[in-house]
Amino acid sequence: MAATKTRVSSFSRNLSTVTSQNPGLKHGPNGTIFISSGIPDLDKILGGGFSLGSLVMVMEDPEAPHHMLLLRNFMSQGLVQKQPLLYASASKDPKSFLGTLPSPASPKGDKTSDHTHEKDLRIAWQYKKYFGEPQLNLNTNNGGQLEYCNDFDLRKPLDRHFFSSNNVDCVSIKDSPNLTALQDRCAGFLANFSRNAGCISSAARIAIQSFCSPQCKYSNEEWHMLSFIRSLKGMARSSNAVVVVTFPPSLISPSCSKRLQHMADTLLSVRAIPDEDKELAKLLTGYQDMVGLLNVHKVARLNTQVPVILEATTFSIKLQKRRFLVLECLNQAPVDGSSGSSYGTSGGCSGSTKSGSLDF
Repeated sequence: MAATKTRVSSFSRNLSTVTSQNPGLKHGPNGTIFISSGIPDLDKILGGGFSLGSLVMVMEDPEAPHHMLLLRNFMSQGLVQKQPLLYASASKDPKSFLGTLPSPASPKGDKTSDHTHEKDLRIAWQYKKYFGEPQLNLNTNNGGQLEYCNDFDLRKPLDRHFFSSNNVDCVSIKDSPNLTALQDRCAGFLANFSRNAGCISSAARIAIQSFCSPQCKYSNEEWHMLSFIRSLKGMARSSNAVVVVTFPPSLISPSCSKRLQHMADTLLSVRAIPDEDKELAKLLTGYQDMVGLLNVHKVARLNTQVPVILEATTFSIKLQKRRFLVLECLNQAPVDGSSGSSYGTSGGCSGSTKSGSLDF
């Protein structure tokens, strides 16, 4: 008797092939599949990362390029996972930006590798004539172990072997009269990663920096830019890719900025912190370690109509040890010394104050 085929509901998907072949993907609720943003804290805030087929918009701060921190980690995470990348910017040589991408830090489990290596050297010196020359293990380098999300060292550049011609494609949009060439480039790139039922062979990433930059001739054609973003969102929705676009809202009209924000599946914004804001320093703890603020305005919900309710929408951007990008919830600082001492020695049944015992 022939084996009966298991009936699968139209609301479920067979995701077994995705788990075994794609370590850079994570499964979420309602059949959602995530790829990492390159920042572990941001993945936790968004519920797993960026949803496949979504459009992520990041509003830039005109006073500081903090959006480049998010963009670098997003691009580096994709290159480490060997996910194809299409990068477009308003610079003459977009490939030069690849030299600023950070390198993944050593895994937490490899902290004892240095001590083990020293021990091996001593053994090799004593028994050199028996074992021959010691050989280094090339599989234990930084980034050798594939993880869903890595901690990236902002001081160490990414190794050049990740920049293969098959994985990275750079486009310059400077002095472009229109967005037709970029739209055709994105369409051809995403056509290689169209969605197939129940199987994802690979995922891709598109990063567009300073989309509305004044260096581009089309920056005054707002309807043309809106039409491009709408078309790009439709192409991304039918593909296994995530598109991240950064734009300066201060350089376009408020109506165009609102429309761009409305079309985004995930909407983020970054803002710099003044160096000498004494009032803000009194309100927030760890103000001296902050480099900026990250606001989460919208979170993508592709396969459900239930909105996401975050515990917090504003987070502080910090550089841990001046190397690793960390996001933390804003915590209100305690009151000053005089009020703080009075709070700690407030009157109670068993408490005492400097003025004397309490009379009931």
